[in-house]
Amino acid sequence: MFSKNEYIIYGSTGVCKIIDIVKKKFGFNKEREYYILKPAYDTNSTIYAPIDNDKISIRKIMTKEEVYDLIKTMPDNETIWIDDMNLRKETYNEILKKGNKKDIVKLIKTLYMEKLRKKEEGKKLNAGDEKIMNEAEKLLHEEFALVLNIKVDEVLPFILGELSPEEKQNLDF
Repeated sequence: MFSKNEYIIYGSTGVCKIIDIVKKKFGFNKEREYYILKPAYDTNSTIYAPIDNDKISIRKIMTKEEVYDLIKTMPDNETIWIDDMNLRKETYNEILKKGNKKDIVKLIKTLYMEKLRKKEEGKKLNAGDEKIMNEAEKLLHEEFALVLNIKVDEVLPFILGELSPEEKQNLDF
């Protein structure tokens, strides 16, 4: 269980702050305990997340050390491209839903590499893949920004600044 005022990652919503923990009854449902969440980068939203919900992943936010460790592994991550468009969409959306940060990094790298390949052919990345890549980057960049106390648009330059020229070449950025 998480505590009030703690930052967490809530499914594909991303970074949220737990504003409160309350017992509440919605409609005809029985009373349950809920986290009241405020997305860190969308202060107009409020989410009531059942504490006992096992359908949406909730995890602790990374530490600075975990962010640096994840950055170090980025160049060595294998890609996870799936040729079948329907299976790819299903698999990649499942990665976003589960919120495993290492899998999200692999997903971003995979789609970025495919985007580069398509660009060389004079084509664009399929709209569904582009949407998934944007969602994955948003999740990762918002978490990094909060943990590192930087702006979201400073995350990519920060990551690149942490990598050696050889490591950057492995990322093909």
